[in-house]
Amino acid sequence: MPLTQIKTSGVAADAVTAAKLASDAVVTASIVDDAVTAAKLADDAVTAAKLADDAVVTASIVDDAVTSDKVSSDIKVAGLETIYVPAAAMYPNSTAGCADLEQVELSNGPELKCLDFDASSDENAQFTVAFPKSWNEGTVTFQAFFTVTGTNTGTVAWGLSGVSFADNADINTAFGTNVVATAKAHSGTSNDMNVTAVSGAVTITGAAVDTQTYFQVMRDVSADSQTGDARLLGIKLFFTTNASNDA
Repeated sequence: MPLTQIKTSGVAADAVTAAKLASDAVVTASIVDDAVTAAKLADDAVTAAKLADDAVVTASIVDDAVTSDKVSSDIKVAGLETIYVPAAAMYPNSTAGCADLEQVELSNGPELKCLDFDASSDENAQFTVAFPKSWNEGTVTFQAFFTVTGTNTGTVAWGLSGVSFADNADINTAFGTNVVATAKAHSGTSNDMNVTAVSGAVTITGAAVDTQTYFQVMRDVSADSQTGDARLLGIKLFFTTNASNDA
C-alpha cells in the first residue's frame, strides 16, 4: 500500500515525543532563532559542562551581576581593611608627650611594650603609616588597646588625628581634627586588657595616594575618669579600599 503524505495537521499535539525522536533528529539548523526561550528550559538544563569555553563573555554580564557574595571567599575584594600599630612603633610628643616606651614584665605570660599616659593632663604620642595604593583616601576609624595597673574602674578616652604628605609636601602642617572614641571603663583588675569601641570617622588632612600619614594619639582626660596611668598597647586602624590590589 502506497504511503500517503503525513501533514502537520494530521499529527496529534502529543504524538511526537522525545522518546520517538532519533538522537540526531533535531539539529541546530532546524531550530528557529527564537524557538528556545528561558521559559522552555528546565531549571537545571544549562550546566557549566554544556557551555562552550567562550560562551559567557564579559559583554554578556550585566554590570551588577557579580556581587561579593557570589565570589569565592579566597578572592580578595575591595572594602574594609585593618592595620594594627603597636605601641613599640610609636614615640612620645616632645611637648605634652606621654612617658617613653617601656617594657613591663608581668608574673606570667607576655611582657608589655607600652606607653603610659597620665591621668592629670592630656598627653600625646605619634606614629606613621603608608597606606596601600588601594586605599580610597577616605576617613578612617580606630580602636585603642590598653591596660591599667590598678583597680580603679574609671574610664579612659583615646583620641586620634591625622595628616598625610605627598612627595615635596611641607611636613610642617597641623594634624586634622581630633576624634575621641567612647571612653572605656577598666575592669578593676590590674593589667586586664581593655579594647575600646570603634571610633567615629577621622578625617585625614591631605589624604592622597602615595603619601605618608602621621597620626597623633592622645588621652583626653577631660572625657575620662580613670585615676591611674593608662598604658597604651596599640591602635587598630580601619580603612577602606576601592581596588582589590595595589597594581
